[in-house]
Parts: sequence; structure tokens; C-alpha cells
Amino acid sequence: MADQSTPGASSQGDTAQETSSDTSPEEGALKVGPPREAVSENASPKEGISRRRLLGTAGATGLALGAAGGAAGYATAPSDKALPLTSLGADTVMFHGKHQPGITTALHASGHLIAFDLATGAGRKEAAALLRRWSKTAQRLMAGEAATQDDTDVARDAGPSSLTVTFGFGHSFFTRTGLEKQRPVALDPLPDFSSDHLDKARSNGDLWVQIGANDALVAFHALRAIQKDAGSAARVRWQMNGFNRSPGATTHPMTARNLMGQIDGTRNPKPSETDFDERIFVPASGDPTWMANGSYVVVRRIRMLLDSWEQLSLKAQEDVIGRKKSTGAALSGGTETTEMNLDKTDADGNLVVPINAHARITRPDQNGGAAILRRPFSFHDGFDPDGVPDAGLLFICWQADPVRGFVPVQRKLDRGDALSEFIRHESSGLFAVPGGAAEGEYVGQRLLEA
Repeated sequence: MADQSTPGASSQGDTAQETSSDTSPEEGALKVGPPREAVSENASPKEGISRRRLLGTAGATGLALGAAGGAAGYATAPSDKALPLTSLGADTVMFHGKHQPGITTALHASGHLIAFDLATGAGRKEAAALLRRWSKTAQRLMAGEAATQDDTDVARDAGPSSLTVTFGFGHSFFTRTGLEKQRPVALDPLPDFSSDHLDKARSNGDLWVQIGANDALVAFHALRAIQKDAGSAARVRWQMNGFNRSPGATTHPMTARNLMGQIDGTRNPKPSETDFDERIFVPASGDPTWMANGSYVVVRRIRMLLDSWEQLSLKAQEDVIGRKKSTGAALSGGTETTEMNLDKTDADGNLVVPINAHARITRPDQNGGAAILRRPFSFHDGFDPDGVPDAGLLFICWQADPVRGFVPVQRKLDRGDALSEFIRHESSGLFAVPGGAAEGEYVGQRLLEA
């Protein structure tokens, strides 16, 4: 919700301490179109069209359906006639590359975050074998193929649906594997913040995995495969589920909204900006060398106190954020993307954008240029015994160095963000996400086999 990609931002607009970010990362490494045609190894001729062969039928009609609205196939009565995949199902993100997928990829409709701890007695050798298995599985699933072993068939009928799987290492991972000398300084524990109400059981971890897809079953299929691949090498520490608006759900492309109803993501850094890589990714010449082209991710579960928020008037909500709820435009005027005028006053001489407005505080020019790439998910995990919704934002932000990104922004938010009264930080994690794996490599190989 932050006006800029900052920790006090929420999922898709300028609104939450960590629910903020002014622009959803739409510019991803997305390769649109069906994967190469092939018959699944798990399908016999009697089983009919396999998952990958079905993808091959998407062809030219897939994009046409997507352009026309993608929902046309659902408007008619059920039929035995086979329909090609729409572009939504056929979209594929590449596993191998300079950076790991799931960082600049457009927001996914469904996602899972899961942290693991290495099992007692497991060390560097077991970690390397695990990352090798995970990378192989991720590559296959992202290409629309079945898992190598014991595939559950949950995603058999679906295309890749822009699936991405991203891997990271926590501070404790390096102690468990005897690689303390390779642990980056940037991975030092985050400082305490006054707004923290952290549950240690749902924070940190040796290993972190982010899964995202535009189909919930495809995302769950990947989650299950990753968990099964962990085997006896690692156990689940915590897991969280999230969602965003589905692609094509609005009449025209737009920045998404979070559970407070705010447009969230307007000022997120864009890959087209000249300093984007400098802010988000570790340089190729960086230290340690195994983190070249990688990034650091801060993950926070931010509870939104929706009952209190929804009691505010529309004007009060807009004053807390500093932006119009309807359009995302700054209170100083213009459209969603119009530069905010921080000095503009009303007829009584009061600042139009309040001094403690979330969008004002999170701006890079108010934080020494600090900026982060926010790529969050909303969550709703039911209700407390008294009927209060357990809902909010799975805040995920990326930066080349959290000391220059997340930390300074969150410190400033901690000192006087109007949104702080309506959110609560309940868990936290910081992970080093190495660069993408080259063909023939697995993620983290340059660390684990150095």
C-alpha cells in the first residue's frame, strides 16, 4: 500500500505500511504462448490428450481468446468438444535465466510462501541434493510437464498458467551447512520495529520457497511437489497462502487493489527505469560472488485491522493513505501516475496530502532514495473466535540490499505513519535469493559447490 515500493506498503496501492507500493510489477520475464508439443511421459495412448500435448493445441486461437476476453468458453453450455487452452493457461515463464523467476514476473492470482528448516543432521551435501531436486521439479512444472516422480495429477488438465518457483536462503542456513564465511552481510537480522508483533514460529527459516501461478490448482500442485521433494532432508517451518485479482477480471488492465480497497502498487520501480537493476539486484561484481544477479527479499505477514479501517469515512481513509480510493490519484490532484505535490495546501493553509499520509512517507525522495520492489499477495485465513477477520497482506519486497531498501523506509514508517494504527506486523523473514540458474545448473549451485 505504499506509494512507492516501500515497506510500509500493501499489496497493490498506496495504503499499508507494508501494504504499499505504487506499481505492480507488470513487466515480467513472461513468454506468452504454448510450450513445444510433446506427449507426457506419464500418459499412455489410452489416456487421451496429455497435459503437454493439450498445450500444443492452444496455437493461434489461445491468444485470440485471451484478447477477446478469455471467458468466452465459459458462456456456453458444457460440450464434449475439446476446447484449446486460453492464453491465461498457456503463458509460460522461463526457469533458467539471469535472475530467478517470480521477482519481476507480473502479479499472480494465486500464491504460496513456504519456509523449511533442514532436518537434524542434514548439512551442505543434503542441501545441495535438495536444491538439485527442487530445481528439476520447478523447471518441469513451469514448462507444463508433470513432476518426475509421484505426480499427483492435480494440474494434469491445465497449462503452466505463468507458474514460477523461487528459492532463497535464510540466515540460519549458512550455519547449518557450514558456510558461515559465505553468508552475506546484507543477510544480517533485521532491526526491531515498534509496530512488530512477530510470531517466531512463523518467521525466518533455513530455506524459503515462493510459488505463484494464475491458476490455484497449478499453484497447489507445485506446492505439493516441492513439499514432497523435501523428503527427509527438510521439514516445513511455516506456510502461507495468498491471492490477487485474476488477470482479465477488469475491463482494462489496471493496478490491483488490496483488502482495504486501495489501489496498491502505483509507484513500484519498473524494469524500464535506468536504475532498476541497481536498486533491485546484486551486481555481477557484487560480494559474495555467488549472489551475482540475485536479490534480497523481505517477507512479512501484515494483518489488516479491517473492522477498524472500514469504520472510517471515505475522506478519513484517503487522508491516511494520501490518495483517492477510487482512482489512486494523489490528493494533490491529477491521475494515478501524476507526481504528488507534497507542498500543496487547501484554502485553510493545511497540507492537502497530510504530513503522516502513508503515500507521502514511503516516497523515495522522503527516504534518501530508498526504494523496494513490492510483489505481495493478499490473504484471508478465516476469523478469530470473536468474528474478527484474520486477513491482510503477505508483504514481499525485493532489493539489492535491505539496509538501503526496506530498513530505512520501515524505520520512517515506524515513526509516524497514519496507516500503522490499522495494521499489525505478525511475522517476518529475510532471505538471500541467488541469481537464476543457467542451463544445466540448479539454484544455489555456485554457493553449495564452490
